[in-house]
This record gives sequence, structure tokens and C-alpha cells, in this order.
Amino acid sequence: MTARLIVDLHALDTNIRRVQTRLAPAELMLVVKNDAYGHGISRVVPRALALGVSWFGAFDVATAAAVRRAAGDGPRIFVWLVPGRREIGDALTLDADVGVGDADVLEDVAAVAAARSQRARVHLKIDTGLHRNGIRPEEWADAVGRARSLQDAGLIEVVGIWSHIAEASDDEDDAARAAFDHAVEVARAAGLTPALRHLAASAAGTTRPEFRYEMTRVGAFCYGIAPAGGPSAADLGLTPIGTLTASVIAVEGNDAIIDIGVFDGLPSPLAGRTDVGTPGGTRRLVGVGEDSRVEGWPGMVVGDEVVIYGTGSRGEPTSTDLAEVLDTIGEEIAVRLSPTVPREDDDARSAPQS
Repeated sequence: MTARLIVDLHALDTNIRRVQTRLAPAELMLVVKNDAYGHGISRVVPRALALGVSWFGAFDVATAAAVRRAAGDGPRIFVWLVPGRREIGDALTLDADVGVGDADVLEDVAAVAAARSQRARVHLKIDTGLHRNGIRPEEWADAVGRARSLQDAGLIEVVGIWSHIAEASDDEDDAARAAFDHAVEVARAAGLTPALRHLAASAAGTTRPEFRYEMTRVGAFCYGIAPAGGPSAADLGLTPIGTLTASVIAVEGNDAIIDIGVFDGLPSPLAGRTDVGTPGGTRRLVGVGEDSRVEGWPGMVVGDEVVIYGTGSRGEPTSTDLAEVLDTIGEEIAVRLSPTVPREDDDARSAPQS
């Protein structure tokens, strides 16, 4: 395989700084699910730490463990997929904060904490309408009352309240925010004093100050992945940090043969629907799979580099451009890139300047 993903660490630094500036005084939680959106937790987390990021959103326990290995002790890790007591125990071993979006999970967290004689840090999730788990509004008062009892018993500490929003329209997001604010009021009336509220992700967090609260979870924008159908990364002042390249392995007639059979479930629909960057300019990707083909250019030779997606500076699409071809989102392109594709730093020797 000649495909490789080049990770631009300078661009990562710049993106994170711009997001931090935009969010301030709210704190950035850098989301690193799916191995930092396919770019590699082991390289992304140390860079973020050097820029003052102290919160990481890990999604599941395996990701939380990878973050802890990369970050060491100290930084806070938020994990919100804990389907059983074993996973909860693993999260507590990692000194992670646990997202709780179900009354049964709350009981499981308390039981594990009691067995370990360890107080669990909990963020309670209210379902504000997206229905991506979360405690239902009609069950919220009982849940926060129970959480107060468990906190008084020394088993948990409710440090945050959080939710997801659709980011589909301002009206829907406004309704979700109103439901969220009401849930916080109910929690405070029950005697809870959560220090952190986090509701928004990349889009709402960077464009609507009222959604930022004390902390905002941002993933895609920090990696320079723009929303499909929305403003481009350049419009947002961001740079895609991942560039997927492959070398020409053969020349057949008017076609250059490259080896990029590397997406999970996505390659076939791309054939004939996108261009790539080549030494001869932009060319059409005419076949994807075991025999991936690009329309040729004058003087093409084996070893020439083809850019499948990147910043767009050489005429190649960004990951968001590819996503729009497939009616999906840019981050899906990034996370579906096979882990067997080598990731390489173009900035391996330098560190960010704080």
C-alpha cells in the first residue's frame, strides 16, 4: 500500500488556538473519538496539552485509556459510553469523568463507586430533544433528586450537566437550549451545584456565544473539518490537518493506477464523482477499489504522488467536499480511513509555541 495520511501539526496548533480564542472564556473540551478523528491520539493529545487544553472528550473507555496514556495524570477525560459496570470501573480507574444519561446507569455508577470506595465524578445528561440517550425531561426531577442523595452519601459528585443538540436549525437549537437551561434550574433546586455546563459542539459553539456556557465540546473544527453544506474550513479560518496521498504504482494507457482501497464502506460511490490533485493538475478519480484509477496527465510516471483529499490548495477536495458527494459529513470520511493506512507527521520535530 502506498497510501498515507499526512498530519499537519502546525495546522492543528493553529486550529486549536483559534477555537480557544473564539470560545473564551468558556473552556475547550477537545473531542478525540475514533482515534482523534483518524489522526492519531498519540500525536494530537500532546500537542493539545502544550496549548493548554486540559479536557478531552473520549466517547468510550478504550479511547479514554489511549488519552490517559498520551496525556499522563492531570488532564480531565470525559467518557460517556459506559454500557456496564465493568466499563464504569475502568473509567474510574482512569480517573475519568463519567457521562450519565440513564437512571439505571446512575445506579450502576454509584454501586461501582461504593465497591471501590471511590467517589465518581458525574455529568448528568438531559435529553433536550435529539434523543441521543439522555434522561427524559419527565424523569429528570426524580433523577436529580436521586443524584443528590447519592452525592450526600459520598458516592458521586455531580460536577456537570450536559446534552447534545442537533445543530440543524437555530429554532431547534434554541428550543433545546431552553430545555437545557430548565433542566439546570431543576438540578439546582434539588441542591446540586454543577460547576460545568456543556451543550454545544463545533458549529453552535463557535458561532453562538449563548451556547458556550463554561465548556464547549469541539472535535471536527479543531481538525479543520468543516460542516457539510455549511461554510468552508477557509471561511471558518481553519485548515484541514489531514492530507491523504497515494503514489502511482502503474501506468495503463491513459490512466494512472494508485492504491487507495482504504475506506470502510465508502470507496465505490466515489468513483467518477470526484477529482484529485496530481503533478499534472486536477484529474478525475475514475475507479476506486483494488484497481484504483486516475485519468492520466502528460509525463506521468510510477512514483508520482496523487492527493486524494487535503486542504484544497492543489485542486484536491477536502474531506468535507468528499462527504458532500456522498451526502454525509466530513468527519465520516476521516474516521472511516482504514487504520492500516500509515499516519505521518509533517512536523514531527517541532512543538507548538505557547
